[in-house]
Amino acid sequence: MPSDLIAQGFELMLVGMGTVFVFLTVLVFATTAMSRLVTRFFPPEEVPVVVKGVSAEEVAAITAAIARHRQRH
Repeated sequence: MPSDLIAQGFELMLVGMGTVFVFLTVLVFATTAMSRLVTRFFPPEEVPVVVKGVSAEEVAAITAAIARHRQRH
């Protein structure tokens, strides 16, 4: 009797883990397929990269904000 209960528990564990594994595998493939479809029909727009330096005022403002945040926490 106890070995029968252990066998049933083991079988239930394998069925549950198998179900989760199959579901996650299907989810990965579905997500990948949807990503490819969206990229094909709605390609990302090219955004021009603008490189500019950070001014001294911006550095001072950021430094002051970080210092104030650290004082409060």
